[in-house]
Amino acid sequence: MKTIYINKLFAVFFLFGLIACGSSENQENNHGHDHDGEESHGEMAEKKNHEEDKGVHFSITQFNALEIKIDTIPQRSVAAYVETNGQLEVPPQNEASVTAIIGANISSIKVIEGDKVEKGQVLAYINHPELIQLQSNYNSNWNELQYLELEFNRQQKLYDEKVGSGKELQRIKSDYQSKKSLVNGLAAQLKLLGISTTSVKNGKIIEQIAVRSPIEGYVRLVEIKTGQYVTPQTELFEIVNLEHIHADFMVFEKDIAKVQEGQKIRFKVESIEKELNASVYSVGKNFEQNPKAIHIHAEIENKSGLLLPGMYVRGKILTADSMGMALPEAAVIRDNGKDYIFSAKKESEDEWEFTPIEVIAGLTSDGWTEIKPLEVIPKSTKVAWNNAYYILAEMQKGEAEHSH
Repeated sequence: MKTIYINKLFAVFFLFGLIACGSSENQENNHGHDHDGEESHGEMAEKKNHEEDKGVHFSITQFNALEIKIDTIPQRSVAAYVETNGQLEVPPQNEASVTAIIGANISSIKVIEGDKVEKGQVLAYINHPELIQLQSNYNSNWNELQYLELEFNRQQKLYDEKVGSGKELQRIKSDYQSKKSLVNGLAAQLKLLGISTTSVKNGKIIEQIAVRSPIEGYVRLVEIKTGQYVTPQTELFEIVNLEHIHADFMVFEKDIAKVQEGQKIRFKVESIEKELNASVYSVGKNFEQNPKAIHIHAEIENKSGLLLPGMYVRGKILTADSMGMALPEAAVIRDNGKDYIFSAKKESEDEWEFTPIEVIAGLTSDGWTEIKPLEVIPKSTKVAWNNAYYILAEMQKGEAEHSH
C-alpha cells in the first residue's frame, strides 16, 4: 500500500509539473506574440507618420496670409537649348607680354600684380653698361657724321667747280652714307629703349631706362626680381585689358548644326551668383579632334563682378522655341542640389497640404521656368504657383521639430 501511495503521489507531482511548464511556455509564447504585435504596430505607425510627414500642412489662415496661388501646370512656349561650357578669354590685342628689348639688370620694380596701369606707364627700370655704351656709340658716331657731312659738301662743291677729284668725292660720299646708316640704326635702338637722341647729342647719358606698359589694363603677372639679369627674350610682366573680355564656349559635334551667330546664351560663373547673358558673335571653323568640338565666341551683355580670363563658365545656347511644362519662377525652389515644386491638396475647409515633387528646372525666361518632372504628373494635379520658398521653409521647420 505504501509503495502504491508513493507512486500515485509522484504521478500527481509530475502531472502538475507538466501543466506548469506548459503554462509557462504558453505565457512566454503569448508574451512574445504581444511584443511582435507591438513591434508591428509601431512600424505601421511609424510608416504612417512618415507618409503623413512627407508634405506640409497649412491652415487656411496661413494659406490666405501668404496669398498662395493654386493651379494646374500649363504648357508654354519654352526655349530649346544646347548645353555648353568653356572659359572667359580676352582678344589677343588685349594681352601684352612685356620684355626689356635689351639685356640688362632690373634696378627697380614699380608695380605689383593686380595694379591698374595706363598705356606708357613705367613698370620697372633697368640698367647695364651696354646701355651706357650704346649711348656713347651714338654720340661719337653722330659727331663723326657731322664732320663727314661737311666734308662731303665741300668735296661736292670742289668737284662742281672742276677743282676737286672725283675719286676723293666718291670716297667721302661712301664714308658719309655708311656713317649715316650706322647713326640711324643706333638712333632706332635708342628710340626703342625710350632714350631721347637729342639728349644724347647734347652729351646727356642716361644710366637707367624705363620699361613701360604697351597697353592699358591690369598687371596679371610680375616675373622678375630686383637685381635680376634679363635677356631680350625674358618676359618681365603680363598685362591684360579686361574691357573686351568674352566667353569662349565649346560645342560638341552633335550640336554644331544647331548653333549660329546671333543666338543668345545664358551662363554662370562660379564667383557670381546671378546669371549672365551673352550673344554669339563668332562660330569657329576649326574642328578639334579631342574633344570633338568647335569653339564659339560670345560677347557678354551684362558684365558684372570680377570677370577674369581663364574662369570656368557653363551655360545654355538658346536655339529654338518649343512647347513644354513651365511654372512661374516663384513656384520652383532649389534645395541640396535638387529642384522642387509643390503639389497642392485641400484636406478640408480649413487646411491645405503641400507635397514636394522633384523636377529638373530648365531655363527661366520672362518670369517663367521650364520644368521636367522625374515622374509623370497627372494633368489634373494642382500645384503652388508661388511662395515655394516659404512652403519649403515650413516643411523643413516641421521636420526639425519632428526629429526632436
